[in-house]
Amino acid sequence: MEFKYSQGIKDENKIAKGMGIGLNISFKHSVTVCNRIRNMNLSSAINLLEAVISQERAIPFKRFRTGVGHRRGDGKETIAKYPWKASSEILKVLRNVEANANYKGMDIEELRLVHIEAQKGARRRRIKPRGRWKLWRTELVHIQAIAKKT
Repeated sequence: MEFKYSQGIKDENKIAKGMGIGLNISFKHSVTVCNRIRNMNLSSAINLLEAVISQERAIPFKRFRTGVGHRRGDGKETIAKYPWKASSEILKVLRNVEANANYKGMDIEELRLVHIEAQKGARRRRIKPRGRWKLWRTELVHIQAIAKKT
């Protein structure tokens, strides 16, 4: 089964692509992380996600910010969280982009994330154990990333 990217790229020689399908992470957190690292250099985006996983830097929440506490930050954006689970899965996708760029012989320091996006995936429903009548609903997320040589 071939998955298609939502953004069409004309020159395939100058880009590196990566995709994560059916990730069990929060859709809201993945949208926020993707919005934060879009248009960043690939190496600086990887460094930022590693800092978020180790809880050294926080991701500012601009869209889904109801009930989000304040964090010590870099200036005005202090309403932030540490979405470590979404960051770790997106980091795997960025490592995939990095490996694809190495395979093509591209310099990683010159790559910029021109397209990174989180999309809603399938919804899994499972029955709760011990005969309870409610269902567990799990929404999966797809991540697409494209880095282009600048």
